[in-house]
Amino acid sequence: QVQLVESGGGLVQPGGSLRLSCAASGFTFSTYAMRWYRQASGKERELVASISSTGGTAIYAESVKGRFTISRDNVKNMVYLQMNSLKPEDTAVYYCNALREVMMYWGKGTLVTVSS
Repeated sequence: QVQLVESGGGLVQPGGSLRLSCAASGFTFSTYAMRWYRQASGKERELVASISSTGGTAIYAESVKGRFTISRDNVKNMVYLQMNSLKPEDTAVYYCNALREVMMYWGKGTLVTVSS
C-alpha cells in the first residue's frame, strides 16, 4: 500500500537547522511531484515547498525562501527538506505530500518545534 513516512522533526533553537526526510513506497515515486506542507496549531495547512517529478524545478513559499531547500532522490524514493535559520514561526507539523494529476497521498507528519 501507499506509504509516506516523515522523520527528522524535533526541538531546535532559533537559528538552528533540521533536515526532514520522507520515505515513499507503494507508488511510482519518480512520476509524482512531491511537496512539503506544514500546519501550525490553530492555523490552516500551508504549502512550504514543492519539487517536480524529475527534481528540476523547486518552488518555495515566500516565508521560507532562502532558508529551506527541497530535494529528492528518485533511486531511494526519498524527499528531503533542509531547514536552516529556523524561526519560532516555523513551528508546525510538517507533512509530506505526493501529487500526480488527481492522485494525492499524505504522510502523517512530523513535529518541528523552534524554541529557546
